[in-house]
Amino acid sequence: MIMKKILVTTDFSAAADNAVNFAVQSSKLLSAELILLHAFEIKGNLYTDYAGVNKEFNQEMLDEGIKKLEERTKEIAEKDGVQVIPYFFKGVFNDAVKQAKEDYDVSMIIMGTRGHGILVEKLWGNKATSLMGKSDIPILVIPAGYEWKKPQKILFSTNHFEKDSATLDFVFELAGQYLAKMYVTVFTDEDDDLAGTFLEHKRQLPKYEKMLKETYNEETLVAANLFGTEFEDTMEDYIKDHEIDMLVMITYQRNFWDRLFHPSRTKMMSYHSHIPLLAIPAK
Repeated sequence: MIMKKILVTTDFSAAADNAVNFAVQSSKLLSAELILLHAFEIKGNLYTDYAGVNKEFNQEMLDEGIKKLEERTKEIAEKDGVQVIPYFFKGVFNDAVKQAKEDYDVSMIIMGTRGHGILVEKLWGNKATSLMGKSDIPILVIPAGYEWKKPQKILFSTNHFEKDSATLDFVFELAGQYLAKMYVTVFTDEDDDLAGTFLEHKRQLPKYEKMLKETYNEETLVAANLFGTEFEDTMEDYIKDHEIDMLVMITYQRNFWDRLFHPSRTKMMSYHSHIPLLAIPAK
């Protein structure tokens, strides 16, 4: 089994509850242990803390957070029969995730987002998207309002024809545990890519499809070369037309100027996607 432990984060919001439920139901299928993380970041400054203005408020909020986390884990055990490890962290969110990963050797992180669309994209991101480029393990992002559905069709979108065995093993073993059919797409931008890029994609895709089918015994795998002027719109159309339940993309480490002028397609999709998005860091 590839999944040993799944870390799911919560701030007790409705969006987080959707992600927690997805994690709980997935843990049953993946036979994975579940860790439920809540990070409590103390608010205030040196003056207000010294004056005692925030101390009592922070202590009340801390106690409430611990109580909610305990109640949530108990509720999951009673309702779903899943034993969850509560993990309360006093500090900033990214530090909490890092510490939990180290303490429990986590295989995957599941998080919720608060919304999607242009408005969300124009903001300085959210915790899920900010963590994508930093995490060294896969992150599964659950859109706001998404209700649990066992993934039956998983789309792996790649322009790099990934051959790293660890990455591909994770994707195809996850699909196998969900009993999901695999789709693979390569995107060519009609405005920005050269004509040679499309021809290269068209040449490589059949070979890549053949390799994946033989390596992972996936005779039903479907591969397609997509092209358009907007990556997000093209992907959303394909997802809708083929009733895809989960999108998988690879994240790559890039320098500052690259990130500034060429935003990550994985992060862009996380703002637009209406289905769960699994972001896997490149090896």
